[in-house]
Amino acid sequence: MAISQHKAKHSPSGSKYKAGRKKKQYELGSEPTLTKIGETKKKKSRILGGDSKQRLLTVNIANLLDPKTKKSSKVKILNVVGNPANRYFVRRNIITKGSIVETEKGRARVTSRPGQEGTVNAVLVKE
Repeated sequence: MAISQHKAKHSPSGSKYKAGRKKKQYELGSEPTLTKIGETKKKKSRILGGDSKQRLLTVNIANLLDPKTKKSSKVKILNVVGNPANRYFVRRNIITKGSIVETEKGRARVTSRPGQEGTVNAVLVKE
């Protein structure tokens, strides 16, 4: 069954809304990408308006910004240390926005959405 971004069929109390119409193709959603650590693999998908979106399936390099020196560099991602989106993403090494990753230069917080933007941008976190 297709993932829909349309209004829910049930209200918060559990009662059913009357269906005004059927699902429309422009309301079609997709499964979350769940970017993992590994050799970089991207997937291109079409979005509304005919544009395209880069989805990162696996990645091992991040664009790291050091807030003290204001310099950015490409560093290797070693593993995921924390994830506020889902605590089980840590053991599966899934990177989402807000994840804390261990890099060669220390721990960093991911500021981009890898499954939506196609890059991993991170800011160095002081410990």
